[in-house]
Amino acid sequence: MQITYLKQEKNEIEIELSSVTIVELLRHYLNQEEGVVLAAWKREHPTKNPKLKIKTKDKTAKKALSDAIEAAEKDLEKIEA
Repeated sequence: MQITYLKQEKNEIEIELSSVTIVELLRHYLNQEEGVVLAAWKREHPTKNPKLKIKTKDKTAKKALSDAIEAAEKDLEKIEA
């Protein structure tokens, strides 16, 4: 999977991913994180890759993304077991 950082600041990140499924999964987990003000994605056209925007207030956007990925991995491990 390809990830491209379009914008990277302390409290705001915008990334482009190649999978709508992964973007939606991350959006779901990000919106459950404390300190995340906004986690939303858009796709300008069905032939384009989706873009995920993350805004935070209490922790860095990169940390919020990392925490969301860890939470998703833990839940997926429960399913595998």
